[in-house]
Amino acid sequence: MSRSLYSVSAVSYNWFPPSCARCGLGSIMAGSWWMCCRRLNGGFTTSGLTETLRCFSGQSAYSSASPTARPSWSSAPGKERPLFPAQIHSKALNLNPSLLRHRSSSLYPTLRYCGCRTTHSDAKLRDPFTLAQKDLTSLYDDIKKELFVAKTELKYLCDYYFDGRGKAIRPIIVILMARAMNIHSNRAGDLLPGQRTIAMISEMIHTASLVHDDVIDGSDERRGKKSINDVWGERKAILAGDFILSAATMALARIGNSAVVKVVSQVIEDLVRGEFMQLGSKENENERFKHYLEKTYKKTASLMAHSCKAVSILVNSDPEVHEIAYQYGKNVGIAFQLVDDVLDFTSGAEQLGKPAAADLKLGLATGPVLFACQQFPELHAMIMRRFSSKGDVDRAWQYVLQSDGVQQTTYLARRYCEEAIRQISRLRPSPERDALIRLTEIVLSRDK
Repeated sequence: MSRSLYSVSAVSYNWFPPSCARCGLGSIMAGSWWMCCRRLNGGFTTSGLTETLRCFSGQSAYSSASPTARPSWSSAPGKERPLFPAQIHSKALNLNPSLLRHRSSSLYPTLRYCGCRTTHSDAKLRDPFTLAQKDLTSLYDDIKKELFVAKTELKYLCDYYFDGRGKAIRPIIVILMARAMNIHSNRAGDLLPGQRTIAMISEMIHTASLVHDDVIDGSDERRGKKSINDVWGERKAILAGDFILSAATMALARIGNSAVVKVVSQVIEDLVRGEFMQLGSKENENERFKHYLEKTYKKTASLMAHSCKAVSILVNSDPEVHEIAYQYGKNVGIAFQLVDDVLDFTSGAEQLGKPAAADLKLGLATGPVLFACQQFPELHAMIMRRFSSKGDVDRAWQYVLQSDGVQQTTYLARRYCEEAIRQISRLRPSPERDALIRLTEIVLSRDK
């Protein structure tokens, strides 16, 4: 039997670490995980993630290390390391489990994660936004060219969110991953045309999903301005989202790589399945958290994971390299959404560009609420009725703020970011690789 905390037999999702590096718990059962989070969370802040590269070599988390300890680029083969906090099932990706093991000493550096605070191998990690700026400059203009139509109103609807006011986190990740993969594969760092197209497609799919989400949720605000459905109505909003998706799929087909088409197409299926999952809930507490994380993967992380994998396919034929790209995108994507769920309780509507407490008002129980339910069992009934009774939203809000739900969700996001760092650190050193490491800290410290 797997030692992971949660294991979905049908699809083999393992969402949590098989053991806790700091408290020494071996097989963490559900109750142990919640207690472990509370015990460990206090020692972590979001400002120093790049100094928390832990050792997966089996040493005690409290062992000492040299102040200059660092991940090393070495030809020595490393021990097989656990893929934590989560490993997406290999069946869905048509991956042989053996691909997850260390078969090539030339592929992976010997990465020793140490339990004490250490400094990353590069004294100054590169700013991801600066490095990606050159390729981002004309990205939105090129997207608008893909969406060109003669009908003025449809064109205006499609261009509405491509105004450069979004975070652009997805194309930034894809651009940096592509360039890091190119360098790792002994090529020039510049983007290949197909890789740049995938960066565009990732933003187009994301934006189309936002348009459809706003219709489903009845949202009237997005990115600090009125939503498309609020301005033009639901029918035209649905058609606009469909048109953006169709333009993205045509751009994908022009890349001319069947493996890339298959990988990116998975994203659209995951988005739909994730939206259906969001409409339901689970009564059992453990099943509920598993359901939440699986939904988070499908709605948010799948796009990042598969886009990263797609750009790696275009430049490298090794499935292990593809898996590094995929795992980085998946773990950063889950962490990004966990932080987003925290911000729903900690940031105001002006910062978020959308109403605060939006998830509770939609009947959604996110990480902070699920953790808070451990301290305030009264939340269970509210979760099951999707906060539909009078006063539920206000009471749930207060319970979350009185609990350590926000802190535990932030801690869990940190664990995912640490795994993203561990994965990307296997690549050959480059400014882009280091910018992807820096990006994990930005994901954790953002306030909108």
